[in-house]
Amino acid sequence: MTSVWKTKVLPRLNKIFDKDGKKAAAAEFLKSFNKEEIGKEIEDKKTELEPKVVEAYEASPPEVKALFKDKKPVKISKKNSAAATKLLDELAKIEFPGAKLVSDAVAKSGTTPLSPAITFVFDKVAPFIPKEEPKAEPEATSREVAVEEKKEEAAAAPPAEEKK
Repeated sequence: MTSVWKTKVLPRLNKIFDKDGKKAAAAEFLKSFNKEEIGKEIEDKKTELEPKVVEAYEASPPEVKALFKDKKPVKISKKNSAAATKLLDELAKIEFPGAKLVSDAVAKSGTTPLSPAITFVFDKVAPFIPKEEPKAEPEATSREVAVEEKKEEAAAAPPAEEKK
C-alpha cells in the first residue's frame, strides 16, 4: 500500500498543489545548500566583510533595518519578505558568501519556501551589524520641573480651611 501511495497518489497531489514547481525547486535548493561551507567562508573573510555589511546596512531603508531590531533570530513572513529580498540583493552585490545563491533561489521560488536558508544568511550577517543604542529620555526642561514641583507641593500641603 505504501508503494502505491508513493508512486501514484503523492506525485498527483504534488502536481495539484505545486503547479509551477516552485516548492520542488526550493526543496532541491535547500538540500544542496551547504551551511558548513558557507560558515567557513564567512569566518575566513570576516575582516573584509564587516565594513561592507555595515555600509550596506546603513544605506538600506528602514524596513530592512527593522529585520534586525530585535535580538531574536530573523523570521521571514509576508510582511517582511520584500525587505528580506532587498537585503539579500544588497548582500549579493557585496559578495557576502551564500547571499548570491539564496538571492537567485528566492527570485525563482519566493521567500516562504526558502526561509531556512534566508534565516541562516541573516543569522550570519547579524554579528556584523552595529547594535543601535537605546536613545536616552530627554531631560525635563526647567519649566517642566517647576510645574512638577508645584504639583507635589500642592499635593503635600493640607487644604486650608476658610474661617467665617
